[in-house]
Amino acid sequence: MYRDYLVEQKEKMKWTTEQLSARSGVPVGTINKILSGETVSPRYDTISALNQAFEESRTITSILREMSGYYVSDPEDHHTLEDYYRLPGDVRAELIDGRFYYMASPTPAHQEALTGLLIQFSVYIRSHKGDCQLYPAPLDVQLDSDIHTMIQPDFLVVCDKNKIKKDRICGAPDFIAEILSPSSRKLDSNIKLLKYLQAGVKEYWLVDPEAQRVICYFFAETGLMPCIYPFDQEIPVQLYLGELTIRLGPAAY
Repeated sequence: MYRDYLVEQKEKMKWTTEQLSARSGVPVGTINKILSGETVSPRYDTISALNQAFEESRTITSILREMSGYYVSDPEDHHTLEDYYRLPGDVRAELIDGRFYYMASPTPAHQEALTGLLIQFSVYIRSHKGDCQLYPAPLDVQLDSDIHTMIQPDFLVVCDKNKIKKDRICGAPDFIAEILSPSSRKLDSNIKLLKYLQAGVKEYWLVDPEAQRVICYFFAETGLMPCIYPFDQEIPVQLYLGELTIRLGPAAY
């Protein structure tokens, strides 16, 4: 029965009847009659137009995936955590203020930088018997503790154990590092920068493997004025008052 297929595809695309009508050219009233069961056997041209709208959307999504590691959902959409948890298991995405940002697989350079952070932070915390917990991606962070934002920072440190829930971090981590790639640079350097500042993250690093540098924001001390360090220089972690320093150059750890 075509009605069942229409309901399934409409839910999968997360489209309203009005959005489906705009994309297919089929009047809202015609679609509603199919959905209600009033029209049991829609006309061939109606079915063709609706199916074409679904297929074009899937094709565009596929092209966007190939063109860029990150792409965003329709700016008119305003998704919630309910939509986030309905994403397929093989789709990695972040939800920021109701919009999805879809993510690419990490590169070797990305993983090398992440490994450097993980090892050096871990050694320091263990040797000093620190209370803070560190986590590499992927891990869900409900940054504002609301239903419109869920992110997956590349690397984070949480010192308030009340924020560590069974399936996510709820609230702002103390320290976040994002490892830049061509596809994620704008998101990490602009949108996430402001989100992290507003949410109360204390320290934010943008690790740039291509430029071999780290852009550090110590929000409590310098606000949005960054400090920039080359990979081969010791970088102080303000969360630990500079007692911990990180170096990300070759053979740094």
